[in-house]
Amino acid sequence: MVSQRLISGKMVAALAICVSALSSFSHSAFALEDTVSPELFDKMEYRFIGPYRGGRSVAVTGVEGNTNLYFMGTAGGGVWKTENAGLSWKAISDKTFKVGSIGSIAVAPSDPNVIYVGTGEGPIRGVTTSHGKGVYKSTDGGETWKLMGLDKRGQIPKIRIHPTNPDIAWAAVQGNIWGPNEERGIFKTTDGGETWQHVLKVNADTGAADLAIDPTNPRILYASMWHHGRTPWFIKSGGEGGGLYKSTDGGENWDKLEKGLPKLIGKVGVDIAASNPKRLYAIIEADEGGLYRSDDAGKSWELMNGDNILKARAWYYNHIKVDPVDENTLYVMNVQLHKSIDGGKTFEIKSLPHGDTHDMWINPENSLNMINANDGGATVTFDGGESWSSIYNQPTAQFYRVITDNLNPYYVYGGQQDNSTMATPSETWGDGMGIEDQFAVGGGESAHIAFNPDDPTLIYATTINGTLTEYNRDTGLTRPIMPYPEYVFGRNARDQKYRTNWNAPVLVSKHDPSTVYYGTQMILKTTDRGVNWQEISPDLTRNEPEKQGLNGGPITNEQAGAEYYNTVFYIAESAVNKGELWVGSDDGKLHITRDEGKNWKDVTPHNKEAQVNAIELSPHAQGRAYVAVAGYKLNDYTPYIYKTDNYGKRWKRIDEGLPEDAFVRVVREDTEREGMLFAGTESGMFISFDDGKHWQELDLNLPPVAITDMQVKGDDLVVATQGRGFWILDDISPLREVHKSLDDEALFQFEPVDGVRLLSGGGMTDQPQAKNPPRGATFRYYLKGALEEDQTLRIDIFNADNELVRTLSSASSAFEKCAKGNEDVRSPIKFKHPSTKAGYNTFVWDLRREPLNCIENVKLFGGWKGARVMPGDYKAKITLGELAQTRAFKVLPDPREEADKAQLQVVEKSIQATETLLNDLFAHLQKARDVRAQLSDVVARQRHAGKQCVCIYRAHC
Repeated sequence: MVSQRLISGKMVAALAICVSALSSFSHSAFALEDTVSPELFDKMEYRFIGPYRGGRSVAVTGVEGNTNLYFMGTAGGGVWKTENAGLSWKAISDKTFKVGSIGSIAVAPSDPNVIYVGTGEGPIRGVTTSHGKGVYKSTDGGETWKLMGLDKRGQIPKIRIHPTNPDIAWAAVQGNIWGPNEERGIFKTTDGGETWQHVLKVNADTGAADLAIDPTNPRILYASMWHHGRTPWFIKSGGEGGGLYKSTDGGENWDKLEKGLPKLIGKVGVDIAASNPKRLYAIIEADEGGLYRSDDAGKSWELMNGDNILKARAWYYNHIKVDPVDENTLYVMNVQLHKSIDGGKTFEIKSLPHGDTHDMWINPENSLNMINANDGGATVTFDGGESWSSIYNQPTAQFYRVITDNLNPYYVYGGQQDNSTMATPSETWGDGMGIEDQFAVGGGESAHIAFNPDDPTLIYATTINGTLTEYNRDTGLTRPIMPYPEYVFGRNARDQKYRTNWNAPVLVSKHDPSTVYYGTQMILKTTDRGVNWQEISPDLTRNEPEKQGLNGGPITNEQAGAEYYNTVFYIAESAVNKGELWVGSDDGKLHITRDEGKNWKDVTPHNKEAQVNAIELSPHAQGRAYVAVAGYKLNDYTPYIYKTDNYGKRWKRIDEGLPEDAFVRVVREDTEREGMLFAGTESGMFISFDDGKHWQELDLNLPPVAITDMQVKGDDLVVATQGRGFWILDDISPLREVHKSLDDEALFQFEPVDGVRLLSGGGMTDQPQAKNPPRGATFRYYLKGALEEDQTLRIDIFNADNELVRTLSSASSAFEKCAKGNEDVRSPIKFKHPSTKAGYNTFVWDLRREPLNCIENVKLFGGWKGARVMPGDYKAKITLGELAQTRAFKVLPDPREEADKAQLQVVEKSIQATETLLNDLFAHLQKARDVRAQLSDVVARQRHAGKQCVCIYRAHC
């Protein structure tokens, strides 16, 4: 509720009239035997709260002949379009796509209306990469889309389209991240994607990482094949079948290119010089890797530059682009953007708004015009990279976790992938939330964040490689408090004192804010802000030394990209019992201590390796817990949710009904309605009203995006996503009230949302902003069916003295006609009416009284709307025919308001007196008009009859 966001403490108004439907309603969901009709809540909406700070993008393209039009594919947030060269972006895939991870975008050179998109990004981040779900196609410039197959689980990092026939296209299918699959290699369509032919297949472990087409001869193609695989503890890059392949017959047959190339090859990026198609470049992962060049169309190759900076972390990068008009100018994309103007012999670094570069399109008509995809989004240049468009206009951030404090308004915290931690207000006093309202709190991209929610001055945050910091919000200083600082790069995980996950957990005790817990392979505890640490547990993982070595091979040791394994992944503390901790590991183990580490008990619910991704301790019953287990890193996409009522002695699965590939990252129980559960999955949001017996979608207006974490915060549901930032489902009271029999009610009013009488605030900004919630009182109601034409729905609002202060009707009034006739054409008046559509409806009252008595041909500087009501108790009566329901709510003061109740009452009386005076004045003016009109009519009739005029007024004679 707005009241709980802007006013500290729970302020629940008593119902003025008990609705009969409520009398039979129980907050326990266990009695339900079926799903609830979605019509009861399906028009509720999540509110995006930011940030407008770009997340990872790995696919971009421009459109020849239109230097304002570009497309961006994000790692988790779908497909975006700009028509003003990056000044603003618009999501265009939300209505159709089933996944937000995009690997490739291609616009047909012969018809810019035809666009192919491959889902599933190529850089296989183990923590933030969703599996692809096929190829989508648009024939109207991205307005509508259709799934065109190749929807077996896997990544599609490149699509190329025939230069003159948009029905012919080739797709490079990299394949499944976590296990071998046969659907890898190069696929070709000749019928616009209706069917696909598997034209290049090596083996179940080798997929296609890149694909280039000769623009002067589309029969000639070059493909890089990548033998790869991933486990939670190791990235395999390089092996049998990997390397470069060439086709001269449109992809029907392929030959492997080997002369001058290394024998053992990992990931390869390849491109053709359009100005000289015999000139090829390849950035190759190998022991003798680096930038290779061919001047004879691939027959032979020469190493031009072996600098490791060009091929570092090849699984994540190894992308290359050649200038279309200059065969000696090329770009290699890695952590930085490297440019060569001498055919690859030497390189310079070009600056970008963000590092970690993945894709580039260069305008063939003007090579100074480019768009680059990087881990901060997509950015456009018109001067060859001297300046770029902003990345602070793309709401595509990937967040790992979410936590909130108890400030007023409360703040939402998380770590953004490939960026910093972030704290953002849930709302502001001004027009919205922008980058100026947000700040970092130490730690880093993969952070868990912890603090005392009542006093979040000292904030603890983690990030990669065992980093742990304390951020002081008052001073702005960050202090490293890593329990055992040691150099981790290039070392076996088993040789280090503490193994920490990429997403290492940290927790501040609910019972003693000076106590901080930190997860490695064990639980560490400090009570003096990290000066000293105590081990309070044994190793709580499977502790398999063979899985604790170097993180990559056989070519590259991947230190930063693969998480250490056999580590603690989640810590939960009982809000009731001090010393009760539940600890889950990334290899599936779950332990409990009820005496702060003196004794530990293994209560593992899952019988095989998997990741204990989140633990929810029920706010309604001690010993009850819900555990989300994710097995996707071991090629198991099945959803797993476990429940125990007796501290883990017995467990049961409660995930039946969730989609088969919607593996679960988090489950939360509502703090008020027992047994109402929310599940955040790789395929979106789900809700259960009956403690997991049945599940149904709760995506509402959310884009197709993975849900990484959530919190029930008072009456709000706060959600972290993997590609579209933070969202809030404001005031979930309707979800707490719905039940199956409610669907039979012709009219039902849910609990209103309190209004807040805010003072003026905010300011001007040229940065995009997320929206605040409505400031007025919000009424939510359910209609069994749509109203007939002659039916009217009315909302009457009464104050604490039962005086009517406003009537809101679904029908237009005479006042509206009068007010519209008096409006200023520069600021037209808009009237809103309560909806009469079937299902869930919302109407926001602007907290204003009945409007003034409008008279025609009079324009008021402030308009005819009534004054805002004062804070206090109110009730709303919704009437439909003979049906009526009344519920109480409050209008709350601005928390910054300094006036007390007595002072506000003085203002209230003054407003009422002024309102009465104005209405009397307008009434007298109208009477004078009426008298004048009558007299004019009499005079006119006298003259018309030819009689002598009686001069009542000199003006009439």
